[in-house]
Amino acid sequence: MAEIGDRNDIPQATVVPKRRQRISIVWIVPILAAVVAIGIAIQRILSEGPTITIVFKVAEGIEAGKTFIKYKDVNIGQVTAVRLSSNHSMVEVTAKIDKSAEGLMVEDAKFWVVEPRITLSGVSGLGTLLSGNYIGFEVGKSAKPQRKFTGLEVPPPITSGQPGRQFVLKASDLGSLGIGSPIYFRRLQVGQVIAYDLSSDGAAMDIKIFVNAPYDNFVTPGTRFWNASGIDVSVGAGGVDVRTQSLVALLAGGLAFETPPSAAKAAPAATNSVFTLYSDQATAMKQPDAISVRYVLYFNESMRGLSVGAPVTVLGLPGGEVTDVGIDINPATMNIRGRVELVFFPERIFSRLNRKQAAFGETIERSLHQRHAFVQRLVEQRGMRAQLRSGNLLTGQLYVAFDTFRDAPKTKVDWNRDPTELPVVPSTVSDIEAKLTGIVAKLDKLPLDAIGDELRKTLVSLDKTLQDAGKAVNRIDTDVTPGIKTTLDELRGTIGVVDRVLKNTDATLVGKDAPDQQELRDALQEITRAARSLRILADYLEQHPESLIRGKTEE
Repeated sequence: MAEIGDRNDIPQATVVPKRRQRISIVWIVPILAAVVAIGIAIQRILSEGPTITIVFKVAEGIEAGKTFIKYKDVNIGQVTAVRLSSNHSMVEVTAKIDKSAEGLMVEDAKFWVVEPRITLSGVSGLGTLLSGNYIGFEVGKSAKPQRKFTGLEVPPPITSGQPGRQFVLKASDLGSLGIGSPIYFRRLQVGQVIAYDLSSDGAAMDIKIFVNAPYDNFVTPGTRFWNASGIDVSVGAGGVDVRTQSLVALLAGGLAFETPPSAAKAAPAATNSVFTLYSDQATAMKQPDAISVRYVLYFNESMRGLSVGAPVTVLGLPGGEVTDVGIDINPATMNIRGRVELVFFPERIFSRLNRKQAAFGETIERSLHQRHAFVQRLVEQRGMRAQLRSGNLLTGQLYVAFDTFRDAPKTKVDWNRDPTELPVVPSTVSDIEAKLTGIVAKLDKLPLDAIGDELRKTLVSLDKTLQDAGKAVNRIDTDVTPGIKTTLDELRGTIGVVDRVLKNTDATLVGKDAPDQQELRDALQEITRAARSLRILADYLEQHPESLIRGKTEE
């Protein structure tokens, strides 16, 4: 029992709640700072633009923290990192874009490195000489956002935002064209080349061009484009033709376009319309012929100098062109001869008829039977034949000429053959070559060595003659000249004596107070009377010649 009482005497523990301590005022400042920092961080996150990655082949002049991205000369971002790609073949540039330009980061946006560029078509990026390279930007038209881009190797042409239209040209090769090559309309620059690439089948080039407004309105479905690069030199039967569009096109290449007068009036061509790019202006502006007739000619002479495209004339007027030059072999006789295929355009000839005969020409053009009959009459009755002629003696180019030969043998045209064969006559080119060969042969026969020896002897003789002449001149100076001088002195003295005599004569005879002047006058009077008496005597004898025998009769 005692133990139970002892337990009751044990003091019991009382639970007293812990006294709540107050927060120290010292902690208020850090808490406020943390709140402000969190707010700033949230504000920065909300106002920060996206981070993008641009892949370049090379990153010349791009530095992290220094290189900016500019759009219309306004900074819209900054490069934050530059590193190699995983395969080490490209350069990945990371950039932070401003929040204001976030909506511009779409899938067709373009980036490129702006640096000083000097080309034949212009100078760009001169401002980077002082500020350093930067990344240029061109806004896209897509609405789909994107954060990874592939940078351009060269800057795009400045066409964004400019009024105008794009077109596509099909060409067999690029030539000297490049991005930025000018486009001319009547020698006025109205656009430029903006891109080029091989066609999908690799058989041609697709050249994209941009024509500025309002000149794009002059591009219609009938417009012709041609290559105006460099100097266009063509040598043919018509001679040498040199053409160029401008100095810039001469150095950097260029294009030109024009609508032929024969083209029908039409509305401007639609954007991205496809046109053919011709090699030169003459080919581009050539009017298509509605009617064409093919013929073949066979010549038993050399075809050298005759090429595809050579003109075909009728009585000296252009009427067609050569389409093929080759040979023809007869398997039976093994005879080989030249073959010339040509296309003839009747409209080119009959369009030169006068108004009264225009209807007749149209009938022959459109009626196959009438055309055959007309050609048959020319061949049989008029002696129409084809002949090779020299278009230029310097270049040796030949062309095909149809002319009348009255002495040509009779022949007929076989219209069942395709193409139809027309008769020919030998050309005179071989005769000219034979004459030239004869002249050269005669020149070769000249004794040039003997002529040279004779000429050398003649020159030696002439040199000796000149030496003798020099000696004679020296002898004259030493021997003859003193004698001549003495003679001149004596002559001068003689002239003085004569002068004095004349002066004395003038004083004694002719002078005003000369003493012998009266005596001279009297003598002259006596001579005059004597002459009168002689005249009277002569008259009397003439009337009485018998007085010489009988004497004077008394009257």
